[in-house]
Amino acid sequence: MVRAATVNASDSARMITAPQIKQTATAEDLRAWAEGIGRPETYEELLARLRGFESHIRSWRRQLAAGHRPVQDAVTVEHERTRVLTIWENCLIPGMVQIPEYARHVFTRHADLMRSPRDTEEAVRARTQRQEGLYRPGRKYRIMMWEGALRSLVCPPSALAAQLHHLAGAIGLDTVELGIVPLSAALKIFPGNSFWIYDERLVVVEDWHAELWIDDADSRPPTCASGRPCRSPRCMATTPTT
Repeated sequence: MVRAATVNASDSARMITAPQIKQTATAEDLRAWAEGIGRPETYEELLARLRGFESHIRSWRRQLAAGHRPVQDAVTVEHERTRVLTIWENCLIPGMVQIPEYARHVFTRHADLMRSPRDTEEAVRARTQRQEGLYRPGRKYRIMMWEGALRSLVCPPSALAAQLHHLAGAIGLDTVELGIVPLSAALKIFPGNSFWIYDERLVVVEDWHAELWIDDADSRPPTCASGRPCRSPRCMATTPTT
């Protein structure tokens, strides 16, 4: 049996204090710590916990170390495996229906924020190519947005106007279900972080510093009265939406 519980308070007191921590510990850091407190047998379990932590919490700075294109390629792999993708966006037009000009401004601003390498055109190309899934039979994209996402000027007004025109064109696709939660709607819950549900097997939640990749049963998305994952703006609003 793994002896994780044997690391006690006196051991913990010898850990590096929080103000000294600059980034997630490496495997070498964990080995040095375990040996430093005289408990080398705890290293393997600490390493297993680190691996689990890194697989679920994916820092933007680490993901973007080589630019946005590798991140887009990783997302494409998940899209290819998925038949039903449920999307909630509270501040941006979802990538699956972004036009190149809009996406270009999003990637540029995010690269500036994260101080990551600029591979904007490659990232735009990868995102745009992924949109071919909108036209494949057997796919379903259930997209929900906060109305504020339609108004966010993350690009020039002319680009936003073109983006909204493109978004309206997606309404007629049989693979797309589009819902907007209006600013005037009375809400059951606040419009939280953006997330993507891939076939109910994986949930990706986006935050400023990282993405959360959740695939365990204890962290399933909220369900409606029917017992199925929430898929409609009505799950959020107490009044009907249009």
